[in-house]
Amino acid sequence: MSDPSEHGDPAGATSARSLPGAGLVKGLAVTLKTMTSRSTTQQYPDVAPDLPPRSRGVIALSEENCTVCMLCARECPDWCIYIDSHKEEVAVPGAARPRQRNVLDKFDIDFSLCMYCGICIEVCPFDALYWSPEFEYAEYDIKDLLHDKDHLGQWMATVPPPPAHDPNGEPAKEETAAARKASAARPAPSPVRAEPGADPGPAS
Repeated sequence: MSDPSEHGDPAGATSARSLPGAGLVKGLAVTLKTMTSRSTTQQYPDVAPDLPPRSRGVIALSEENCTVCMLCARECPDWCIYIDSHKEEVAVPGAARPRQRNVLDKFDIDFSLCMYCGICIEVCPFDALYWSPEFEYAEYDIKDLLHDKDHLGQWMATVPPPPAHDPNGEPAKEETAAARKASAARPAPSPVRAEPGADPGPAS
C-alpha cells in the first residue's frame, strides 16, 4: 500500500475523510451556522428591492436612434424582435437628388420568448436599445407580453445613466477616433527657410 504523503495528501487527511459520519457532521455544521445567523427579509412589494446596477429588467427602445439596420432582429437567438419600416425621400439642400432614409413603423419585442441574453443591446451600433431595471410587467395573458415601440419607449425614462469612465482605463473609441481625425485635419507645420545671406551656423 502506498503512503498518502507520496501523493501530496497531508498527514491524516485520508483517514479523516474515511471516518464514518464525517460528511454528516460537516453538513450539520453548515446548518447550525445558518440557523444562528440573522436572516434579512425584504417586504416586497411594500418595499422596493435594492437592485444591483445594470440589472436586466426590461429592454427599452430609443426610437430616434434606430436606423432600422435589422441587426438586433437578425442576431436574436429567439427571434422575438419584429421590425417593419418604409423608405421616404429627404430633400438635401445642394444635393443633385433627394436621399432616402428608413422610417421605423413597427418595433415589437415578445417578452414571452425573450431569454434576456442582451445580444440585441450589444450588437446595436447606434445605441437604440438599453437595459432598464424595471421588472414589474407581468401579465395575466401571455399575449400581452408583446410590447410595441411606444411601450418600449416609455421605459427609456427608467434607464440609469452610464457609469463614469475610469480615468485610468483606456479612452473611449469615440474619443480616439475624434482625436485621430483632428490630428489628420491639422495642417502640417511649414519648414523654416533660411534668409539669404544669413549665417547657417556652425557645422556639426
